[in-house]
Amino acid sequence: MGRSRGGLSSKLHAAVDANGMPLAIVLTGGQRNDGAVFTEVIDDIRVPRLSAGRPRTRPDAVIADKAYSNSIIRSYLSTRGIKAVIPQKSDEKNSRKNKGSAGGRPPAFDAKAYKGRNVVERQFGLAKQWRGIATRYEKLAITYRATAVLCAVLAWLRK
Repeated sequence: MGRSRGGLSSKLHAAVDANGMPLAIVLTGGQRNDGAVFTEVIDDIRVPRLSAGRPRTRPDAVIADKAYSNSIIRSYLSTRGIKAVIPQKSDEKNSRKNKGSAGGRPPAFDAKAYKGRNVVERQFGLAKQWRGIATRYEKLAITYRATAVLCAVLAWLRK
């Protein structure tokens, strides 16, 4: 558990596919920045292939909100060959405009693809239907993460 202004808390970070099925879940303290664990969440993705071969670990695209809009995450995604669909923060836009021609081009943004980001929010809404996840009854972080993983497994089984 992490300590925040409201007391002890924790935060679930998840990656889901286009259908809202959970692919990876990472648990951190509540005060932890979303962008700080982004690489852990992406590295946790393992999708087994139907035929022989290694599991798939690289998504085609990552759709995320403005909290993940920074150069470190964008460069990480580009080095792995993953398309980033992340809107830019307004302060980043203003900073680039203030630099003039030295500010460079804005990063590419696919507004149509970004409309699919709500599947993540819907998955969190389904997970919070579980009272144990919504209120965090478990004292140990490993038990709380296990509850979230069990919720994800049941979502896959329902599919």
